[in-house]
Amino acid sequence: MARILLGVSGGIAAYKALEFTRLASGAGHSLRVVQTPTSQRFVGEASFAALTGAPVLTDEFEHDPARGAFPGQEPPAHQPLSHLQLVANADIYLIAPASANTLAKLAGGLADNLLTSCALAATCPVVLAPAMNNHMYEHPATQANIELLRARGVHIVEPDVGRLASLGERGVGRLAEPRRLLDVCEELLKGDAPHARAGHAVSEDTEPPAGDRSASGPADRSEWSGLRVLVTAGGTREPIDSVRYIGNSSSGRMGFALAATARRRGAEVTLVAANVGLQEPAGVTVHRVHSAAELEQTCEREFPACDVLLMAAAVADFRPASPEDGKIKKGGRSHLTIELEPTPDVFRGLSGRRRPGQTLVAFAAEHGAEGLEHARAKLAAKGADAVVFNDISRADIGFDSTANEVTILTADEDECVPRAAKEIVAERILDTVERLRKGA
Repeated sequence: MARILLGVSGGIAAYKALEFTRLASGAGHSLRVVQTPTSQRFVGEASFAALTGAPVLTDEFEHDPARGAFPGQEPPAHQPLSHLQLVANADIYLIAPASANTLAKLAGGLADNLLTSCALAATCPVVLAPAMNNHMYEHPATQANIELLRARGVHIVEPDVGRLASLGERGVGRLAEPRRLLDVCEELLKGDAPHARAGHAVSEDTEPPAGDRSASGPADRSEWSGLRVLVTAGGTREPIDSVRYIGNSSSGRMGFALAATARRRGAEVTLVAANVGLQEPAGVTVHRVHSAAELEQTCEREFPACDVLLMAAAVADFRPASPEDGKIKKGGRSHLTIELEPTPDVFRGLSGRRRPGQTLVAFAAEHGAEGLEHARAKLAAKGADAVVFNDISRADIGFDSTANEVTILTADEDECVPRAAKEIVAERILDTVERLRKGA
């Protein structure tokens, strides 16, 4: 069994850390707990001490009666520094909940309390489980801190979506359930425990990654390492004249989440972004396009070399047949008639040229009750290995939302992914791609 160091930062979700401690102890693991002073406003140290059978520490200069040893471990003869000895003895360091403040400190390399000092000194895997209000979690600063920590090799267990601490509020930011946290820790420890070294990012309860990597590179998972992934994102704009256009609504968030997730898993990722204003994912090659014709041209160039195609872009089905070179003047017009012509079906064109070994995933944004059947019909008609369906009639998963709810359709099954942050949905989609490629 493993030695787990549990860090508890401030937040109402600290009560779930008690349940994690109970589950982990019941599974035979040995635990020590470090708390921030703020976390003790929510859960007292006596509760953790009772469950672990070991002293709970808050301050770097606090005397540790166990001298950094875990239950069942022989203490050293000397009095070591707590933040060094605890992580030296630990097989894994889980911080749950990880507050927005703690994430910011860790991203900045601060060590102003025992919890953050342990994180900076840790050579074992470090796992962070964020928990906070959805507005705080979705803030660009918090998301940037999470991405920076991922890039350094820290393991992130994405929060759940649901009821939050504030009365009547719902959204992403709930601490992952204790059972899932324990599953993630145990999966990581299967790799090369004890003292499996940091360097493999996970966002969910996925299989343990293989191989190793530097602290600044992406995770090297055997299924994704070296795979070439082509992702499209955003919505195309078809010009009416030099200033006006028709187009499809799309923030590009889903495609960007897929690109970032595939890169973290070790793939070589090319992203074709149509009119997206989001920050480019680190380590991803990005091609900016505007119209369906530009997207088609870029995809045709990149497609032959790719192993996986994730066609998340909303490509316009029609475009003006004769766009004006200049700006159409309103003048005395009472109306304006624009003749539209169909655009090429980019996905169908690519699937008709696919080579053995390629995996193709289409996306279907359909409206209302019949949407699922329309999406299912596209599975065969487009030559896709999977179709990701989302119901655009739902107001809570709109185009600009950071959350989504989808059904992943394959020839064998329909998998419903409940409403969650698009980063979590991306993980599920890539898990499906893994299963399809293993069965190929």
